[in-house]
Amino acid sequence: MRKRAVALCAIAAAVAGMVAAVPPSASASGPPSTAAHTSLTWKKCATKDHPTLQCASLEVPLDHARPHDRKITLALSRVRHTAKTFQGPLLVNPGGPGGSGLSMAGSVAATLPKKVAAQYDVIGFDPRGVGRSRPALNCRPGHFAPVRPASVPGTHTLERAQLARARAFAHACSAKYTDLLPFIDTVSTAKDMDAIRGALGTERITYFGYSYGTYLGAVYGKLYPHRVRRMALDSMVDPTGVWYEDNLKQDYAFDARHKALMAWIARHDKAYGLGKAPAAVEAAWYAMRDALAKKPAGKKVGPAELEDTFLPGGYFNGFWPHLAEAFAAYAKHKDTGPLIKAYESFGAVDSAGENGYSVYAAVQCRDARWPRDWDTWRADNRAVHAKAPFFTWNNAWYNAPCAFWPTHSLTPPDVSNASLPPVLMFQATDDAATPYDGAVILHRKLHGSRLVVEQGGGNHGITLSGNACLDRYLAAYLASGKVPSSGGEIDAVCAATPEPKPLGKGKGRSGGGHAAHAGGGRGALSVPWSTMGA
Repeated sequence: MRKRAVALCAIAAAVAGMVAAVPPSASASGPPSTAAHTSLTWKKCATKDHPTLQCASLEVPLDHARPHDRKITLALSRVRHTAKTFQGPLLVNPGGPGGSGLSMAGSVAATLPKKVAAQYDVIGFDPRGVGRSRPALNCRPGHFAPVRPASVPGTHTLERAQLARARAFAHACSAKYTDLLPFIDTVSTAKDMDAIRGALGTERITYFGYSYGTYLGAVYGKLYPHRVRRMALDSMVDPTGVWYEDNLKQDYAFDARHKALMAWIARHDKAYGLGKAPAAVEAAWYAMRDALAKKPAGKKVGPAELEDTFLPGGYFNGFWPHLAEAFAAYAKHKDTGPLIKAYESFGAVDSAGENGYSVYAAVQCRDARWPRDWDTWRADNRAVHAKAPFFTWNNAWYNAPCAFWPTHSLTPPDVSNASLPPVLMFQATDDAATPYDGAVILHRKLHGSRLVVEQGGGNHGITLSGNACLDRYLAAYLASGKVPSSGGEIDAVCAATPEPKPLGKGKGRSGGGHAAHAGGGRGALSVPWSTMGA
């Protein structure tokens, strides 16, 4: 939910062994668009990296059931097509909920093969409540200011302190946004997407979504199946677990990715000197967390902030060398400087992050039922923590405002769908933010979909990140609608990209691909994109 750097590789254009997708009917279904006759005024909003980027705004109803009542404003971005062959709009979403999508239009347009990107108007948008859309939410500025209470509630005092923070956040949202919160949810955002489609003057859209954006896409497809021309989804949310169960499943997956980082550090003992046994390295990490509980580094990095700092390593292994160096400096020399710098780069939450978290909470707490009895949360998280101690309680407190949320919960739609064109799906087997089983479940629910798996991959958001095999499938699909031949649970397999190497002397970055880091991200299901300075 914070700005992240994007380092992207070019994509090859051809894919073999594919079959053509059957286009859907052009007739519309689902709820009517509330902006079908609205025209958009596009203005230049170029950046150094995206000189052709344009921006516009669109008014949509706050309550789509009352289209003539109060309006809110969505911020849109566009990179126009340049080819004679025009395939319509490609609407993109980075996930979240709460992720800004404005810069993603420029990044996707710049990263897809030129021949493919040139055939689309690539459209980004800030969902309702996010970023430059108005009104934008920020429930409780300073909610993540350091040093927070330790995540693991080893005492009643710690638990009470964390519960007080969660209640304070929920109450602040209620006080500031009572009129908005009933309408900050996934179904409303999906209806906004169809309003964008109507304002663009097109019968159908192509959609490309990451992470939470896969769930948003599935919901849109359920509401408006015949408005979908093509749909590509990367890093699948399990639609049957939104959102309480999905977050508990994340805890196990992030613990496994944390162990993978510890094992990587052990394999590079010459660089870091923390031991050759993964268990010993992991023990040193937890010893560091215990030490920071007694004396936070620079009065900024306590145990909760340490977890925030290392969480991005579960999203993207390109961060591992930086995290390992900060870890080693503290563990071996009690040098807090690199750790503080790592926190400021990967864990600290700025105003954009506060906005993103506010929308994240508003959507997830409204979308589906959460336990209102804290005893349920305590029992469930104690059980998970016993097996997955890295992330469980941090994630629990991140989502805890939902136990006290001021609006009642909706019933999530069943996204099962036999009316869509073949949907192309991408999933890494060891993804922590959206574990693999969710992709299998969604694959089964979307009849005729195709699943491309990155075998052994642990990053989150895997296309347009340097894996040429994955990118060939994506490029071919967007170019012609071709998908891999049906193969059952998995339709195509790509090998994972190589692991990063330790940083060499004087080097400032490592690894490839875009960073899926969410400052204070915990349950955040997003792969934000950014332009320089955006």
